[in-house]
Amino acid sequence: MAETITMPKLGFDMQEGTLVRWVRNEGESINKGDVLAEIETDKATVEVESSASGIVRKLLVDQGAVVPIGAPIAIVGGADEVISESVSSKAEGSKQKADVAPQTLRHGFADQSGAPTKAAPVIQTIVAPQVGPVKASPLAKKMARDAQVDLSRVQGTGPGGRIVRKDIEAALSGGMRYTESSMPAPSAQFVAVAPAMRPSDELTTPTKLRQAIARRMAESKTTVPHFYVSHEYKMDAFMALRKQVNEYLPDDQKISVNDFIVKAVALTLREFPNLNSALQGDKVLRHGAVNVGVAVAVTGGLMTIVSKDTDQKPLRQISSEVKAMAARARDGKVKPEDIEGSTFSVSNLGMYDVENFAAIINPPEAAILAVGSAREVPVAENGEIKVGWRMKATVSVDHRVSDGAEAARFMQSLAKYLEEPLRLLV
Repeated sequence: MAETITMPKLGFDMQEGTLVRWVRNEGESINKGDVLAEIETDKATVEVESSASGIVRKLLVDQGAVVPIGAPIAIVGGADEVISESVSSKAEGSKQKADVAPQTLRHGFADQSGAPTKAAPVIQTIVAPQVGPVKASPLAKKMARDAQVDLSRVQGTGPGGRIVRKDIEAALSGGMRYTESSMPAPSAQFVAVAPAMRPSDELTTPTKLRQAIARRMAESKTTVPHFYVSHEYKMDAFMALRKQVNEYLPDDQKISVNDFIVKAVALTLREFPNLNSALQGDKVLRHGAVNVGVAVAVTGGLMTIVSKDTDQKPLRQISSEVKAMAARARDGKVKPEDIEGSTFSVSNLGMYDVENFAAIINPPEAAILAVGSAREVPVAENGEIKVGWRMKATVSVDHRVSDGAEAARFMQSLAKYLEEPLRLLV
C-alpha cells in the first residue's frame, strides 16, 4: 500500500523546514530507513529517512520549498500500485499550502489567474564583498568551504537574501555575471589614500538559527523563574587523572575536560531526579533516562547535541560520540537523533578562559550547568598559601520544579566525581 512521507518534526519548536535536496528521485527504489531527503531546519541541515520501502512514486515538493511539519512531501509505494484518489488529493492539497515562499513546488504553482507557471531561471550575480557576517544556510557554507567559493561575493536568492544550495551550484557552474560594484579595483599605486572613515550602520537579518535561539531564550527567561547556585571545585586530582589517562590514548581519542564533566553530571543526576525532569502543566515529568545535552558553538549561533543514556556509558564512548556529533553540527549535517531528547544540559565556556557565568535554561528542561575554566590559582589550605587547580560552575534551575537547597546539594554531590575522579572510571 502506498505510503505518504510527511515533513517530520525535527526539533522541540520546529514549525516548518526547507527541503534542501532530494537524495532519491522518482522511480528509484528505497528501503525503510534509507535517506530520502535533506531538510534544513532552524538549527541545521538534517537527513530524513524513509518510513516505508518500495518505489519513490512521487516527489511532492521542489528542492528549496518551505514546508510546514506534517505536510506530505513524497509518496512511496509499489511499482505497479495505483495511488488512491484520497492519497493523491491530500498530497496535492498540502502541496498548495506549502507554496507560501518564493520557492515553488516540484510541479509548478498557480498564479492569481490559476494558470500553471514555471519558476524563472536563477541568474547568479557576483557582487562586491559583503561587510560583516554572510547569511547562508549550513549546507551552502559547507559546499562553499569544500569548493573554495568566496561567500562574500555570492548574491543569495533565499529568504532575506540568504545564500542557499542553488546559489553555490550556480557559482560553480559559471552561471553568473560581474556587476559594476565587483569590478577589480585600480592599482593601489594610483589611488590616493583617503582619510579614515567611520564604518556606516548596517541592518542585517538574523539567520534562522539565531532567530530560533532568540525566540526560545526570550521564552525561557520570561516564563521560567530561574535561580542560580554556584560552587567552586578542587580540580587537582581531576587534572592529574585526565593527563594520565590521555597519555595512553592517540591524539584523536583524547578525553576532554568537558567529557569528564558530562559523565560526572550524568551520575549526579541519578540522585536528583527533580533536576532531570520537565514541567508538564501542573505535573513534573521525571525522566527515566539521563540524556545530557552539550552546547556546541556553530556558525551563527549555538546548538545542543545530546549524549543519550550518558550515565550508563564509559568515558571513551561519551567522548567519541560527542566529538562525532559536534563535527556534524559544525558541518550543518546533524542527524535528528543528535539534537533531540536532552533531559539536562551542560554549557562549557572554559576553553575561552571564562571564570564563571550563568546559562539560560533550555526548555523544556528544568536545569542547566554553566562551567568555567579550570585554573591554577593561589589557594589557602591548612593555613598555607599554595597553587592549586580550581573551577567554578553555576547551575540554573526552574524554581517551579526545585529549590535552592536541592540545587546546592546537587552541586555538592557533583564534587564527589570532580574532586575524586576515579569514581568516573569504575
